[in-house]
Amino acid sequence: MEKDQKQENTNKESEKDQKDLNQDQKTENLETNNKEQDQEQDQEQEKNPEERILELEDKLARSFAEMENQRRRFEKEKEDAFEYGGFSFAREALNLIDNLERSKQILLNDETLKDTEALKKTLEHFDIINKDLISIFSKNKIKPIECLNKKLDPNFHQAMIEIEDDQKEPGTIVQEIQKGFTIKNRLLRPALVGVAKKSEKKEEKNEENKENSGDK
Repeated sequence: MEKDQKQENTNKESEKDQKDLNQDQKTENLETNNKEQDQEQDQEQEKNPEERILELEDKLARSFAEMENQRRRFEKEKEDAFEYGGFSFAREALNLIDNLERSKQILLNDETLKDTEALKKTLEHFDIINKDLISIFSKNKIKPIECLNKKLDPNFHQAMIEIEDDQKEPGTIVQEIQKGFTIKNRLLRPALVGVAKKSEKKEEKNEENKENSGDK
């Protein structure tokens, strides 16, 4: 019993010591914080009124600059959302033109309709619809990319095939497979094209001429 009483007294003393230690630590931290605050106050008091005004003006200028940057970012995001918000819809709408062109080619390749009045009238209607679609796109700043007889531009054209053509410079677009479009000078869809390349016979002839020139 006496042993238990001693142990209990020892525990109480340890708890008391720990509490005293914690209190001392809190007191020390409080004194440190007070010293830091006093130092800051002393530094503020050491500054003359002109220095304080300059410091406040600098803080104010920084705040205004940050506000202006945020305003510009907001305006840019709002402008992009307004201008390109229909980007996905516009790209999907291009399928209308593609389907019209495919339907037109199917009719042109149908031997039973060749040179018939029905085919002629149908193609005329297709052309009218196509022109109306292009007109609507143009009003919304969606424009077709010019391709034929132009040099391949990877920013707007995607080469699908090479076609032998000795009349054109290599890399010149000689066939438009699928029309490309831009929206407000931003690429909406690249044009799929065929580009010219020199024929193999001409390349062989050029190689022979080079070898003959080297022999001489």
